[in-house]
Amino acid sequence: MSYQALYRVWRPQLLEDVVGQSHITKTLKNALLQQKLAHAYLFSGPRGTGKTSAAKIVAKAINCKQAPVAEPCNECDACVGITNGSVVDVIEIDAASNNGVDEIRDIRDKVKFAPSEVAYKVYIIDEVHMLSTGAFNALLKTLEEPPAHVIFILATTEPHKIPLTILSRCQRFDFKPISNEALINRMKFILDNNQQPYEEEAIELIARAADGGARDALSLLDQAISFSDEKVSTEDVLTITGAVSREALHQLAAALEKQNARLVLETIDETLKGGKDPKRLLEDLLLYYRDLLLYKTAPETADLFERAVLDDAFVQVAKSYSRPFIYAAIQSLSESQQEMKWALQPKIVLEMAVMKLMQLAPAQDTAQVGNEEMRALQEKVKRLEEELASVKQGNTFDKSEPAPAQKERRRMQPRAPQQGKATPAAARELLENANKADLQETVSQWGAIMEKIKGESVPAHAWLSDSKPVAASDTKVLLAFQNEMHRDMMDTKFRGVLCQVLKQTFGNRHDFVTLLNQQWQQIKAEYMKDKQTDHPQEADPLIDEAVKLVGEDLIEIIDS
Repeated sequence: MSYQALYRVWRPQLLEDVVGQSHITKTLKNALLQQKLAHAYLFSGPRGTGKTSAAKIVAKAINCKQAPVAEPCNECDACVGITNGSVVDVIEIDAASNNGVDEIRDIRDKVKFAPSEVAYKVYIIDEVHMLSTGAFNALLKTLEEPPAHVIFILATTEPHKIPLTILSRCQRFDFKPISNEALINRMKFILDNNQQPYEEEAIELIARAADGGARDALSLLDQAISFSDEKVSTEDVLTITGAVSREALHQLAAALEKQNARLVLETIDETLKGGKDPKRLLEDLLLYYRDLLLYKTAPETADLFERAVLDDAFVQVAKSYSRPFIYAAIQSLSESQQEMKWALQPKIVLEMAVMKLMQLAPAQDTAQVGNEEMRALQEKVKRLEEELASVKQGNTFDKSEPAPAQKERRRMQPRAPQQGKATPAAARELLENANKADLQETVSQWGAIMEKIKGESVPAHAWLSDSKPVAASDTKVLLAFQNEMHRDMMDTKFRGVLCQVLKQTFGNRHDFVTLLNQQWQQIKAEYMKDKQTDHPQEADPLIDEAVKLVGEDLIEIIDS
């Protein structure tokens, strides 16, 4: 078969062709040119970043007929022979399948013999971390003091598995993941040489899916060319990689912000029916929220986006989100991603994840309402200050028209506190009528009440889970909250839900009063102090006499 895969056809033959590793290629070029070669090298890094290719280029450069050179000529017999694998003095070993002591002993026995065709004998051991402990021990002495005509080049994706005794004997080069920009430029160069039409967005998607590996990128590109009719299109790449389209992510994020559960679930179902993996969809959604956070924090960092593109649709979605909500969404999705790794039904985990996000949404709504109220209050204060300044200057007003301050006072007539809203008077009034039996009954039924509320409204259950009943009377329950936002939501948006469930459970006890836990502790202490002041303990002559005899410290008074 004459056809070869793109990553084989376009395998680097020069150090300058190795993409995205300039910090390594520059060092190797100088070492080759100055003939300052180490006896052992360790090339470590992710897959497809050029480790084995760089090793073969080094082997060609040191054995090139024109040496010393920074780059091999790729024309002499040595360079051509090493490229096609016919030179017996350049030995490539796959440690994954040759990991025993016997194989390494064979190397140790043959290493003493001089090369037969070229100047240096080069051993390239790929995936060297797969060697057994015995094999590493057998290699140790040879690696420490090899003959002058031998060079070892070890390659691995997991350097932490290599013994320190081996690492200390090698000159180490860490290959880094290749940037998307470098991968895109490389693929464009190849496509232009092959006269293959393509869409820019399709190439960007392939680069992101390759995750920093040039071999993965070229394999996906090869697959996309075979799949496409004429042009490498975005739709073709989405189909091949299993990635989610930007339109679907925009639609999903907008529906989540609006709490449109039906549209959210329909979008997920449609995406999964299109052949997308739930794990990939969750990952793409997580990265989309990460891009939203970058844009909200620093709009000029659009070049760092992972899944989104700075277009009008993305900007509109970003405007509807607040940063605190995005923080919470990223944390929630990250936790769901961990759960999905071991889930037998990943679709259910995905649906639960987006439902959790919709429960987070009211926090943003409350913040927006609070901001609007604050702006209105600031405007009112500013207007009052202006009118007060006019009055101080002695300005007179038409008798038929009341003064602005009087009009403002009419508008600002004191209103009765909102029903159930925490005030010291409301809490004390409830405590005056409270009794232990009603509280015990409420506490014993609280679990059932929470279940009923969950059936009526999941968001109400989420807001109420932060509270606990601390007092109860015949008609009301006093609830203490840890969080002020949770208390405010129960007092306003979900008040009717709890009142209805209380009425179903207790009958007469159908209302509730809320306050923060800190307020409750203060009011309770003041109430107990007032009770003690109203009913002081009567002096007992026997107690007084006992205090005189043995001292106050040894007396403990127990009420009967």
